[in-house]
Amino acid sequence: MAALQLATAEVCDANPHLILSGELRALHPIFQIYGRRQVFSGPIVTLKVFEDNVLVREFLEEKGNGRVLVVDGGGSMRCAILGGNPVQQAQNNGWAGIVVNGCIRDVDEINGCDIGVRALASHPMKANKKGIGEKHAAINVAGTRICDGEWLYADTDGILVSRTELTV
Repeated sequence: MAALQLATAEVCDANPHLILSGELRALHPIFQIYGRRQVFSGPIVTLKVFEDNVLVREFLEEKGNGRVLVVDGGGSMRCAILGGNPVQQAQNNGWAGIVVNGCIRDVDEINGCDIGVRALASHPMKANKKGIGEKHAAINVAGTRICDGEWLYADTDGILVSRTELTV
C-alpha cells in the first residue's frame, strides 16, 4: 500500500499551525535527489552512524513495509555510506525511501531503482565495516530533530518531517 502522496508546498501552506508548534518541520535544502521515485513518504526509522555502513545494510535487508530509513551519517563528505546493492535490496524489500545525511555511491545504479533516495552528495570511497551506530535513536540532521516513528514526506520541493501522519 503506497502512502498518500502530498505536495510538500501545499502541506506547508495548509498547516502553518503545525509549523509554528514544531510538529511539522522542513529539512534544510541540502539534499540531492537520486533514485527513480522523486516523491515518497512513510513512517521513519532512524539510524545514526559515522563512516560505517554495516547497520545501514542490516536495516535494508529487513522488510521495509513502506517505511523511510533516515540515516544521520554526521554529514561526512569523506566516504559513501550507501551504495547500489543495499538500495536495490531496499527496493526489493518494500522501503519507500532512504535519506542520508552523508554520501552515496553507485549513482547510476541507484538512479535505476524505483525508490526515493536523498543524500548530500556522491563519493567513490566506501565506508568502514565496524558495525558501530545507534538504531531508533533521535537524530539531528542539519538542525532538525528527527525521531523514530515520525513521518517523512519528500518531493522535488523538499523534505518534511511530521510528528504524525498527515492527511489531505
